[in-house]
Amino acid sequence: MPKRQVEPFAWLAFSAGGVMAALFVPMLLFLFGLAFPLGWISAPSHPELLDLLSHPVSRIVLLGVCVLALLHFAHRFRYTLHDGLQLKAMTGVIGAACYGCAVLGSVAAAYLLVIYL
Repeated sequence: MPKRQVEPFAWLAFSAGGVMAALFVPMLLFLFGLAFPLGWISAPSHPELLDLLSHPVSRIVLLGVCVLALLHFAHRFRYTLHDGLQLKAMTGVIGAACYGCAVLGSVAAAYLLVIYL
């Protein structure tokens, strides 16, 4: 039986995280950083935002964006350290640290979405 490789799944998560971050982060930064404060668009009230975020689909989408963006960061940072800084001797430690931080961040995001919203 051939040994299964994890690498294709890491690249899949990297790609998905890049797409999600490229789609959602600029939109959210524009809305909450410019459009709402400058009055270009009427800002939703706090209870309206809580209603939106209390819906399970909104929570799942927000959690998906957080998890995939963290995996994207972990994979990019791993290869930056591996190829950019030539730390090839510590590949295992770097991979465990990068993906471990992504998993911890994902668990923290899930915890915050479940507990506080």
